[in-house]
Amino acid sequence: MGSGRYLEDPLTFTRNPPYSSSPITESSFLEESISRSGSYESESLRGGDAESISDADFGLERLSGTVQFYERHVFLCYKKPSVWPVRIEASEFDRLPRLLSSAVSARKSSMTKETLLTICEGHDGTETSNEDVLIFPDMIRYRRLTHFDVDTFVEEVLVKGVESLPGNPESLSGSYVFICCHGSRDRRCGVCGPSLVSRFREEIELCGLGDEVSISPCSHIGGHRYTGDVIIYGLNINQNVTGHWYGCVILEDVPLLLEQHINNGVIVDRLWRGEMGLLEEDQKKTQEQRLQLNSVEISNREVTQESDNDCICFQQNGNSNCLGENHTEKNTSERVTSVKNASFRISSSENVSSCGFKVCAAMSMWLENWEKEDTYAALAVACAAASVAIAYNCYKQLK
Repeated sequence: MGSGRYLEDPLTFTRNPPYSSSPITESSFLEESISRSGSYESESLRGGDAESISDADFGLERLSGTVQFYERHVFLCYKKPSVWPVRIEASEFDRLPRLLSSAVSARKSSMTKETLLTICEGHDGTETSNEDVLIFPDMIRYRRLTHFDVDTFVEEVLVKGVESLPGNPESLSGSYVFICCHGSRDRRCGVCGPSLVSRFREEIELCGLGDEVSISPCSHIGGHRYTGDVIIYGLNINQNVTGHWYGCVILEDVPLLLEQHINNGVIVDRLWRGEMGLLEEDQKKTQEQRLQLNSVEISNREVTQESDNDCICFQQNGNSNCLGENHTEKNTSERVTSVKNASFRISSSENVSSCGFKVCAAMSMWLENWEKEDTYAALAVACAAASVAIAYNCYKQLK
């Protein structure tokens, strides 16, 4: 069994610490609290808890393993969060929640499954009409539970596991998201919760998931240091119903939860608190194993990418050419021949350039060694030859 990590117990427990129920606005909430990674300074914002919250207790680093063990979650759809009293299960004026909570507590020891009872918002004419009961992981709904049927319902359905009652259960499909909005019980949830509900509904409408995802405000589910608290029930990739709890959820996390968790079935570990059916220590171990597996998969992808990028490169005609290692032997042989031919052409070009350089060097040296006397002698010979030619011309003309 869990060690009771909830700071305030859910409806099935009987401790009744005092809670402040004075109204609060978003501006006053923000003024009295600091960021997500800090601590709350005002005692009134703590809802009157005996246990104080320190910086070390608050934040994302302690999320995993903070969900108390349970195996079944029962939701009673009843009115709106704005009219819920601090302890709705003990309210004199809310007969149905009080009778159901009392019956569950009385028969708890006879139940084969650890059962958690929570109130969620009820709207007549919808999937969560007033007085409907939703049960997870059974994924069933009982319509219109009345105070006359409470004892029979608890005995037959929750204790004996019989589904056949006058109000036959209806099967549920899709994903069900519950967000703590119990402002009179925990004023932080009264501020953060409704904003998260609105954001979820906006994103669902934008994504066209209105028929697949249901969003409901719910009563206090414990762990107010993890506001906003979100629970998501639905089928995983193995077609098993799971219930995952997320904490410290902010508006920017909503699209991520819809995309990763609901659409792709991938747990968002940085917000993950725990799961239905797991003890707290098992929740921590499960997350550690999941993170290790994810790390190995990332490493394998990186190695595969590096292997795919391995190649042999060479220079040819001033261009760089690369060939991958996964070519056939024939391609490898052709590559080697091509490399050799390229090397031969490069070598031949270097030889031609070398010969040209040697001719130019020889001519330069010959010109440097030419003496002035040789120049005068050459001029004298040229002049003599010209004189002979002129004399010969004159002789021919005289004849």
